[in-house]
Amino acid sequence: MKKNIFVLFVITVLSITSCSFTTKKFDSDSDKDKVLIELISFVINQGHYDMKAMDDAFSKALYKDFMGTLDPMKRYFTQKQINDLTAYKTELDDAIKGKDISFFNQAHQDLQTQMKVTEDFYVEILDKPFDFSKDENISTDYDELNYAKNNRELKERWRKQLKFTTLSNYTDLVEEQEQRQKDEDDFEPKSLDSLEIEARELTRKSLKNFYSTMSDLERKDWFGIYINSIVSQFDPHTNYLAPQDKERFDISMSGKLEGIGARLQKQTNNIKIVEIISGGPAWKNGKLEVGDVIQKVKQEDEDQAVTITGMRLSDAVELIKGPKSTVVTLTVKKVDGKIENISIVRDVVEIEETYAKTAVTKKENHNYGIINLPKFYFDVNNYKNRNAASDIKKEIERLNQENVEGLIIDLRNNGGGSLSTVVDIAGFFIKNGPVVQVRDRKNDVEVLKDTDRNILWNKPLVILVNELSASASEILAAAMQDYKRAIIIGSKQTYGKGTVQNVVDLNRWMKNSTFGDMGALKITTQKFYRINGGSTQLKGVESDVPVPDRYSYIDIGERDYENPMPWDKIAAASYSAWDGYKNYDEVVKNSTKRLNQNKVLQLIDDNAKWIKSQRDMNTFSLNYEIYRAEQDDMRQQSKRFEEINDYSNNLDFKALPYEMAKFKSDTALAEKRKRWYKSLSKDAYVEEAIQVLSELETKVNYKVAEKSVKP
Repeated sequence: MKKNIFVLFVITVLSITSCSFTTKKFDSDSDKDKVLIELISFVINQGHYDMKAMDDAFSKALYKDFMGTLDPMKRYFTQKQINDLTAYKTELDDAIKGKDISFFNQAHQDLQTQMKVTEDFYVEILDKPFDFSKDENISTDYDELNYAKNNRELKERWRKQLKFTTLSNYTDLVEEQEQRQKDEDDFEPKSLDSLEIEARELTRKSLKNFYSTMSDLERKDWFGIYINSIVSQFDPHTNYLAPQDKERFDISMSGKLEGIGARLQKQTNNIKIVEIISGGPAWKNGKLEVGDVIQKVKQEDEDQAVTITGMRLSDAVELIKGPKSTVVTLTVKKVDGKIENISIVRDVVEIEETYAKTAVTKKENHNYGIINLPKFYFDVNNYKNRNAASDIKKEIERLNQENVEGLIIDLRNNGGGSLSTVVDIAGFFIKNGPVVQVRDRKNDVEVLKDTDRNILWNKPLVILVNELSASASEILAAAMQDYKRAIIIGSKQTYGKGTVQNVVDLNRWMKNSTFGDMGALKITTQKFYRINGGSTQLKGVESDVPVPDRYSYIDIGERDYENPMPWDKIAAASYSAWDGYKNYDEVVKNSTKRLNQNKVLQLIDDNAKWIKSQRDMNTFSLNYEIYRAEQDDMRQQSKRFEEINDYSNNLDFKALPYEMAKFKSDTALAEKRKRWYKSLSKDAYVEEAIQVLSELETKVNYKVAEKSVKP
């Protein structure tokens, strides 16, 4: 599976236990990059679950991975440069051991040189009109593409790529104009030549923004990419987190940060507001707007403001955020062109999209609830602070107060999070017992158990999953499946990640160093296993009721990485299946039969196959007439899938009373929830889940823990 160098999709289970390492001293007077290589190698050797031999095979894999990350579309390096770099192909293992970074230095220097060359390419190429009547093709199968022999051949490759992008823009503009001619009596169309110029300008603007972003990357950013290529050879989920990446990782896990509560984006040289986070300081202040451009930043204890125009986005963000209760003053160019100084008191900002959310619906005079859990979040600095388990507990208690009779836990697209929250959440549905088994590198097995005999929810339970339900999601789904506590509805299997990571602070060995923050290493230290002994690694969790989804035929799971850990199994833990259902097997059988006859789901399966066929296409015409005909044909084929979007399950969803009260003052939250309720009302999987809940009959009336809930 290819990695994007700008976006790190973190799918993980985090243990909040600590790793123990032997003591080692590092030379604080040495080169920082060399020390980082040595430090990373030491930590992996001491702590990784399955230490891989660093030999020639390792070296070749590292070379392929790093070069593929630097130039995935083969539009920078020439064959001559590749020939020079190939000399390192089997030497990188020895170079790492010897703290030799010559390969990185040469690859980085060559890339920087070629990026300057190609930047000139796009400027020159886009100055001239494209001939869309010429018959020529472009291949987007970059894995099979050879490197260009020289810069002249590389320039031709860029010409085709830019023509392809511009052709797409041009086609869109022509179609938009044709539609407006039909719809607007007084519309005056532009000439096709004018549309071609406009299409090129769109391409130029996109490339200008791209190169602006690339120019913001410093040598340390590229070296971080190299380090990640090294550590990912041990397994796909061992990652180096540079200082700012570690901070972003902590924010993603907790859903909290201290700052002003605005999302920023760099557009050319400007830092622009693209979203005001609901409930945050900027939202409460009311003076910042989406579209405002921040020009200067002044701290409360400083006399001078710092100009951030042209600054890299991450550095600008560092200046704007800050500790709770401190004041930052922003010089802002408003959407209407006015320049204003806006002072904002920083505070803790909660990113609402991180957290669990709940809706209720009624079917045949029975109430049902759904809790959507985006991730198993927790505060990495203090587990007792807000986390997924504490929030889910409150939501279940509120659902009990509303006399809800069945519950859906929606784990679709949930990529993981804290191991402890999984154990806590599982305990809400069972009396007590094992939830997951964890094995370390010494083959010692620990069984993590729920020890609280209270059951918070003793009524029917369904868990929704898909191909992107990973790691912590798989632990919860597997435990509820092994206990026969819930019926799992979703894709044939989940993601298939059965490993546990710890985040190790690299600064613990560098206390007297002048290097500054060295970042952290997220390292795989354990594997987890179901209570029945099987691993979810590669195989994931197979749904009780498998249904097709849009990812069914796409390479998207753990098994699609080049170096995943293998599947295995251990002895089962001691547990007894939940005996609270009268008709569990019968309901599963009925649901499977029903879904096999569901026309919408059959259409979703056909759509998934069609999406796969479209993704597999890698040759495209650069002739407008042919390209337009192909696009028209594709749209015509896709029309048969419009019924999926038009589908309605005829269910109405609403918020719980405590959240309805929030909507009165928080219209942004109300609008987000409204969109979510609409998506639920068009969801065939949710419809089936509710039907299953309506059929499940419980035979044991467990006592539910009664605790007060504060809105």
